[in-house]
Amino acid sequence: MKKANANPYGQLFVSTFRLSACTFGGGFVIIPLMRKRFVEELGWIEEQEMMDLTAIAQSSPGAIAVNASILVGYHVAGIPGALLTVLGTVLPPLIIISVISLFYQAFRDSAIVSMAMAGMLCGVAAVIFDVVIHMVKTVARQKRILPLLVLLGSFTAVRFFGVNIILVILVCGVIGALDTCRQQKRSKEAKEE
Repeated sequence: MKKANANPYGQLFVSTFRLSACTFGGGFVIIPLMRKRFVEELGWIEEQEMMDLTAIAQSSPGAIAVNASILVGYHVAGIPGALLTVLGTVLPPLIIISVISLFYQAFRDSAIVSMAMAGMLCGVAAVIFDVVIHMVKTVARQKRILPLLVLLGSFTAVRFFGVNIILVILVCGVIGALDTCRQQKRSKEAKEE
């Protein structure tokens, strides 16, 4: 992993501003782009750390993109980094919505805007599908059966049985905590032997 340069603040702000300005579809779309930028390109965060930050961002109240940017910014540059990444994430939608609100009537009635939005929905669906495939590959590489069972069980509960997503997140959190405690206990026992 590369070390963050001595002054990462400008790059944090510009990166999150650019990602937020060019992302349509919410947090599930910006997360893979953040991973590509901060894990693959800059090397400031490791793959597993990004997965952990994503899980925390998704289970925390609020917008996933903002939660993820707070966590990434804090991880890289502490509180100033978190503040800059939040500002970089929130400013583009604020500016865009402000401009659109000035011309709301024209945008609402425009057939071109309606077609563009329909096209963006297709792109958003593709990006979310890519995130799911990437997460499944990451979980499968761990060669552990429990994460795969939790993944499949969560999907089945939500998709086919209509279980509330909040309940699924809470149950998955408990399962993850118990599994972590079990792994730590095994690790401690192995060190003692």
